[in-house]
Amino acid sequence: MILKGLGVSQGIVKGKVKIIKSTSDHSNFEEGDILVTRITDPTMVMLMNKAAGIICDIGGVTSHPSIISRELGIPCVVATKNATQKLKDGDIVKMNGRSGHISRGEKNEFD
Repeated sequence: MILKGLGVSQGIVKGKVKIIKSTSDHSNFEEGDILVTRITDPTMVMLMNKAAGIICDIGGVTSHPSIISRELGIPCVVATKNATQKLKDGDIVKMNGRSGHISRGEKNEFD
């Protein structure tokens, strides 16, 4: 395990990390990426629709990413404190939206 946060939307998924810091990063987001950001906002809903999972530095059970991820049925972990610093674009991670655990994934698991 490389990170632990608050699991707010259940499910286990593996995917490629995409760090989103501003709207200029939106164009690089692809279907099935793991959305990693400080906290989501309404401008990110289109990305959230394409995301395999969501990881945020801050947030709680009733925060924006928590509510939207549950509506979309995708895993979400909030309150990791430093996911945007610890993870890098292109990292392969496995995330558990129930336990809040985030671990490194293996690239060959996607081949």
